[in-house]
Parts: sequence; C-alpha cells; structure tokens
Amino acid sequence: MSDIKACLFDLDGVLVDTARYHYIAWRELAEELGFVFTEQDNERLKGVSRAASLEILLEIGGISLGEDDKARLAEQKNNRYVEYIAKMNSSEILPGALDFLKECRTDGIKVALGSASKNAMTILNNTGLTPYFDAIIDGTHTSAAKPDPEVFLLGAKALGTAPVQCVVFEDAAAGILAASRAGMRSVGIGSPETLSGATLVVPSLQQLTVATLKESFSTV
Repeated sequence: MSDIKACLFDLDGVLVDTARYHYIAWRELAEELGFVFTEQDNERLKGVSRAASLEILLEIGGISLGEDDKARLAEQKNNRYVEYIAKMNSSEILPGALDFLKECRTDGIKVALGSASKNAMTILNNTGLTPYFDAIIDGTHTSAAKPDPEVFLLGAKALGTAPVQCVVFEDAAAGILAASRAGMRSVGIGSPETLSGATLVVPSLQQLTVATLKESFSTV
C-alpha cells in the first residue's frame, strides 16, 4: 500500500470539542419550536451540513416550514453557535490532537482540514491551530455535504497528494463513508460500532502516534 503522505482532519469531535455547542444551539432552537431535542437525536446530525441538520431537526419535531422560515432558523442557530465558539481557546483542543498535528509536521506529512463547518477559521484561530495546516477546506469551499467525498478530494488536490496516499480522521459515519468514496483510508475517532467502515478506530488521538499509524496501515 502507498505510503502516508497526507492526513486530512475533520474538525468537530476530532480536533476540538465543539459538538456540545452545536447540540446546545439546536436544542435551544427545538425548545423555541415547542419540542424536545435529545443528545440521542443529535447523533443524527454528526458530520451533516447545517441545512440538512435543520431538516432532521424539523422532522423530529414533526414541523413543516417554507424555505424562507428554514433559512431564518438556520441563521438563528448559527448566530447562537458563533456566540459560543467566539469564547473558545486552546483549552478546548481535544486530548492528543495538538501532539499528533505536531508529529505530522515533524515527520513531513502534509496536513489539511476537511470540515463541513463554515465557522472553521474562527475555531482554528481561537484555539491556535491554524499554523498546523497546509490547506484548509471548509464549508465555504464545498457545495456537497459528506458522505459526498468532495471536501476530501479538494483537500488532496490542495496538498498535491494522491487520494490513495491520504488518511482521513473522522468521528462521523458520514465522514468515514466520504473518505472511502474518495479512495482514502480512514481513522475513526470514537466507537467501533458506529465507525465500522473505518480502516482503523481509536477512542481519541491520544491513543495514536504517527509511528503507530504507519505500523497499523503498513499492510492495509
């Protein structure tokens, strides 16, 4: 199998803990609409675009709205979320993430972000992670949401790396499927049950080094 030349990272739930802010913002919106949105419901929103997330939320609440109202609610949710992430700092980088990014750079592995978030730059800047990336592909650069492979293919292109030489790091099943469709290997961050399509699954980046990654993938 080809050597690992590039690592492409999802943001939420992989490098930083912003998932709780998404959940709080969606939950508050659901409350205003008159129904309960649980953490279990929120699992369906992982790795999904804002517009698609709103559709799922409305489906859970049994609510049908016109496009203008949907646009207004999506903007309302995002504004609330932005208020939360504006207060983020480096303490919200997930365990092991910064060390792994540093290892990649030391080892000569290129690094890209592949996130559906349109607020990725705010998060990267506030947490101090921006300098560790050679390319940043976020929701402002893409037209198709995961599991479409667009975001990862754009990342590979920006890095000048063949998909077969890229490894994607994801915490959502939709992201793992997107990596597979892009022709890339993947590391699932989280549970083997929900990320069964990943080449390798670890609880967090704290359990992984570049050396163990290469060893794990040497025959994959």
